[in-house]
Amino acid sequence: MKIHSEQEMLDFGKRFADYITGRTTDLGKSPQDSPHATIIELIGDVGTGKTTFTRGLAKGLGITQPITSPSFTISKSYPLPGGGNLIHYDFYRLNDAGLMADNLREAISENNSIIVIEWANSISDLLPNDRIVIDLKYNDTGDRDLSFQHHKD
Repeated sequence: MKIHSEQEMLDFGKRFADYITGRTTDLGKSPQDSPHATIIELIGDVGTGKTTFTRGLAKGLGITQPITSPSFTISKSYPLPGGGNLIHYDFYRLNDAGLMADNLREAISENNSIIVIEWANSISDLLPNDRIVIDLKYNDTGDRDLSFQHHKD
């Protein structure tokens, strides 16, 4: 899928909210019956739209708070209407998860939460196989190519 603008990335994030909550099957079968939190791993260089995607996802989930990058705080949590949380992690600055590993394990165990993880290399061994991986890449025209897969146990 090609993403040509920030608005298209926001719109895709909103559509993805419908997909993971089962409100649409346009993108495939919903992962909503997972025994743990819904996990979305975002792969992409700096500036490819990972946080913009998360803003659109949050809006699609009914979150009205401003969504900002957790680059310096490592994680930010936003309550979901109806219970649970959208938890946004950014492990860019960490070579080792350290204390954040316990925080992440606890968040994963909450099956009514949605976890978005940027730069998951340092914590990949903590993630269950059952997760969604979204890959964002710049292409020659300056647009982004986006693909995703739902890995299952």
